[in-house]
Amino acid sequence: MEGTNTPLLDKINFPKDLRKLSKNNLEDLAVELRNETVNTVSVTGGHLGASLGVIELTVAIHYVFNTPNDRLVWDVGHQAYPHKILTGRRDKIKTLRQKNGLYGFTKRTESEYDPFGAAHASTAMSSGLGMAIARDLMKKKNHVICVVGDGAMSGGMAYEAMNNAGSEKSRLVVILNDNDMSIAPPVGALSNYLSRLISSGTYQSFKNLGGKIVSKTFPDRIGKAAKKAEELARSFVTGGTLFEELGFFYVGPVDGHNLKSLIPVLENAKKYKNGPILIHCVTKKGKGYKPAEKSDDKYHGVNKFNVATGVQQKSESKAPSYTKVYANSLINEAKKDKKIVAITAAMPGGTGVDLFQKEFPSRSFDVGIAEQHAVTFAAGLATEGFKPFATIYSTFLQRAYDQVVHDVAIQKLPVRFAMDRAGQVGADGATHAGSFDISYLGCLPGFILMAPSDESELVHMVATAAQINDRPSAFRYPRGDGIGVPIPSEGIPLEIGKGRIIKEGSKIAILSYGARLYECIKAADMLNAKGLSTTVADARFCKPLDTKLIKQLAIEHETLITVEEASIGGFASHVTKFLSNETLLDGGLKFRSLFFPDRFLPHGKPEEQYEEANLLSKDIAYCALQTLGSNYSKKEIDLV
Repeated sequence: MEGTNTPLLDKINFPKDLRKLSKNNLEDLAVELRNETVNTVSVTGGHLGASLGVIELTVAIHYVFNTPNDRLVWDVGHQAYPHKILTGRRDKIKTLRQKNGLYGFTKRTESEYDPFGAAHASTAMSSGLGMAIARDLMKKKNHVICVVGDGAMSGGMAYEAMNNAGSEKSRLVVILNDNDMSIAPPVGALSNYLSRLISSGTYQSFKNLGGKIVSKTFPDRIGKAAKKAEELARSFVTGGTLFEELGFFYVGPVDGHNLKSLIPVLENAKKYKNGPILIHCVTKKGKGYKPAEKSDDKYHGVNKFNVATGVQQKSESKAPSYTKVYANSLINEAKKDKKIVAITAAMPGGTGVDLFQKEFPSRSFDVGIAEQHAVTFAAGLATEGFKPFATIYSTFLQRAYDQVVHDVAIQKLPVRFAMDRAGQVGADGATHAGSFDISYLGCLPGFILMAPSDESELVHMVATAAQINDRPSAFRYPRGDGIGVPIPSEGIPLEIGKGRIIKEGSKIAILSYGARLYECIKAADMLNAKGLSTTVADARFCKPLDTKLIKQLAIEHETLITVEEASIGGFASHVTKFLSNETLLDGGLKFRSLFFPDRFLPHGKPEEQYEEANLLSKDIAYCALQTLGSNYSKKEIDLV
């Protein structure tokens, strides 16, 4: 990397300053912006490769279009760091993904240059079309530009939006940022030349549209001849037929790192009036930074790193990650059972399915960013006697809720849902937190819901799920490393709906569901130190509940507290219903429940998020003391 000297970037506070530059200065600006992005992410961590891949594209869009009046929508938004630097947030860019700092994705409340917040894929064209139709209804003239990654094009929602946009004929500029998938032949001098030829210049003068953009309806013979030439040229270098059939005027592929090619194409697209246009822009993840270019995953998500060497900082841990424990457990089960298959939706590395795939390539399926399809695909496999493990982040399974209900639950198909990233996830914030799965799955008849308290329990729950053949099941587990407990060599199926007592006491009972168990044990130690005998129990199951255990805890203790990493309507609601129905709340039992507050928690370190959620050991102990009428403060409790 070059030094951090940024004379051009220093002059830019907002895109209006960028538009004052000469075109001859833009390549130098791109170099400075790339260096700034690398230096920033080396300090903050985050999504580096995708941001480096759109440096020139970001410069070109803000140069050609009048943002923020022209709406710029980034699909997913993990490539928006350069965009943030150019849109008034450079002074805060090194607070990226930190508590009270800039969000790692686009966010409406953060800047007027972020017209739509997004951190899940395939949403840009739907939201962008909504903005375009709203503009038309208000008789305004601004442009709407959507930057969509090739991965997002594997999501069905993208095609639903394209189908709608093509029929509406509203002006919409879609830039397909192709940085991985082989949608078209490699970019070269010929394809760049033909892209410019198709979108502008002498060739377009045949179409009588300002000498720039071809009219697809020109009636005379010259127009027909030009149309034939255009179709021949595009069929020779592109895969644009699909987009044309959906009603888009297709241009491409164009080199997304060549500003001299990119800017004229965007300027021509700006003048196009005949409906939606799609520009196929080929880029390279990690462009301009050697360690990122050489990386297999293109430095998609990185920790803090040394700019000179590219070596990332690694946190010291004596325990494997939950994700790896799950993957190894599933591999072990699959060695014993040929019917076990694994499914993921574009996240093989994030879910551990990549490890399963190495062992069982024919039994592993990455369906792309298509969670709806993933769930119904799993349901189809289940009908034929296979044992599908749909391995999908909790936050992404939300995207397939109808399929979970209609295609799995109603038919009682034994699909196993392995939900990674349960609970708070740190720097990715509310869009990626697994807050709602207990609530949205717990209301479905027939589901079995489990949550391990540590990595050892996760091994047993994978084995348990593999043995459930008459109904759907799900288990949730957190992001990050395990507790450090010994991991069994083989999973032993648990008794369905059976919890366990960890510590026995007589006055206070704490019932944990999931990975807060060890915070509950710490809280019990605090309470025991104050002479308050405390029981700790691990529920293991939310559905079916261990009603025998809950009844025992309610009868034998003065206070009962449930603890979970989820929203209102989760585990506590099931316990409350049981206690109420059994009239166990009528005899003086002091019952309290701790779960996520009824708001979206901002990004930050996980421990900061759990402190804000009041789910640390001191919070649990404080709740117990308050319930018993104690005047202790949290600070006093924390000193124990």
